[in-house]
Amino acid sequence: MEIKNIKYEISNENPHKCPATDVPEYAFIGRSNVGKSSLINMLGRSKSLAKTSQKPGKTLLINHFKVDNGEWYLVDLPGYGYAARGKEQREKLSKIIKGYILERAQLTSLFVLIDIRHEPQKVDIEFLDWLGDNGVPFSIIFTKADKLGSVAGQRNVEAYKKELLKRWEELPPVFVTSSEKGTGRQELLDYIYSINQEISKTE
Repeated sequence: MEIKNIKYEISNENPHKCPATDVPEYAFIGRSNVGKSSLINMLGRSKSLAKTSQKPGKTLLINHFKVDNGEWYLVDLPGYGYAARGKEQREKLSKIIKGYILERAQLTSLFVLIDIRHEPQKVDIEFLDWLGDNGVPFSIIFTKADKLGSVAGQRNVEAYKKELLKRWEELPPVFVTSSEKGTGRQELLDYIYSINQEISKTE
């Protein structure tokens, strides 16, 4: 499947002020500087859809992008685990993130982005465990696959799976992507559209 059109609609910090729709939403989240904006731009085939920055932690709001004339939404969430922020701002962002994830009924699936170059990080594992504890449907997207050899990349992916299987009986869907090369784009979109088709069959 392919995105027909996508455009920015609204940004805010209150999940109750998000668009009043009943269509599926797919939200993207990850640690600061994980390549989230680049991935969103890659999916939408746009260089300026989501603002990219060399400085981590720039996304501070819930950003909604309308896809296929409003058939579904792509949502860009603030990053988590950015230590350089003050305590007050970290708590504020945590409230925004958790508020959207736990209260937004339209959230169909959350995509958690992880930099494939690193071995399992405590902050990522804790966030994934929190999602599991709260019954949030999610998938894992490993980013920046072009920055690492395929063998080393696969080793890090397997290390994450092994770590999660210490706690989980079943693993979530896993995707490997590169915004630079477009790797994983079609697999990710096919996954989203397959869920949308299943939802439309039950309506």
